[in-house]
Amino acid sequence: MTDLHVVALVSVGAHPTSGRPRRAEQDARAVELGLRLSGERLQVVHAGDASDEALRAYLGMGLPSLTVLQQPPRADALPALVEHLANSPAQLVLTGSQAETGEGSGMLPYLLAERLGWPLVVGLADIESVENGQALVLQALPRGQRRRLRVRLPFLASVDNGAPAARQSAFGPARRGQLQVQEAAPADDPLLAVATLQPARPRPKRLKVVSAGNAAERMRAATRKATGGGGQTLEGVSPQAAAETIFNVLLDEGVLR
Repeated sequence: MTDLHVVALVSVGAHPTSGRPRRAEQDARAVELGLRLSGERLQVVHAGDASDEALRAYLGMGLPSLTVLQQPPRADALPALVEHLANSPAQLVLTGSQAETGEGSGMLPYLLAERLGWPLVVGLADIESVENGQALVLQALPRGQRRRLRVRLPFLASVDNGAPAARQSAFGPARRGQLQVQEAAPADDPLLAVATLQPARPRPKRLKVVSAGNAAERMRAATRKATGGGGQTLEGVSPQAAAETIFNVLLDEGVLR
């Protein structure tokens, strides 16, 4: 896989407690996976402001350079990334599944794959082999499960916490690495221009009401391992039927009203 042309897209993250700028955790895992695949040949791209010092934390992972597509604050990074990747020899693009700052909607990998016309693998854990224009990848599933998929090149993959943890960032390489700034045409983000951003908070988990006669039974019920069974797997159904099923689940969970 030494000849595989890999691109990792990174963003500026935020510390979950202090909110200070840092490298994004999932984006750093994408860079880690890219380094394992192609070493220093990995190309790392950021669409945003080159003056942000948090970007040097990625250089500290052992990268000689990082490409910055210069964009003004609150600009839409999607058009600049699409143009850059469409004009590059990229065969595999790695991203985090969700940004830690900005909108944080998690839609960028999907929109990027749609614009490029590439397959998208969600929850990439590892790439086992690349042969004859196809990659054998390992996808992370809930409850620690894994699934092998065969995907044709080029494709885009989002990385979450199921991928290998990122190596530490060293101060020396972070200072020596180069930020290569490229001018890119800015695009307004009308949704972000009128939106009010606030920190995302986890939704409270539902507590199951336990009716038991004594304290021992209540303790056993509270510590019993949760089991699934309420979900369903959709295979071989039409897009309309799948959309209706998802819509009904969102109604039942109270997400849509």
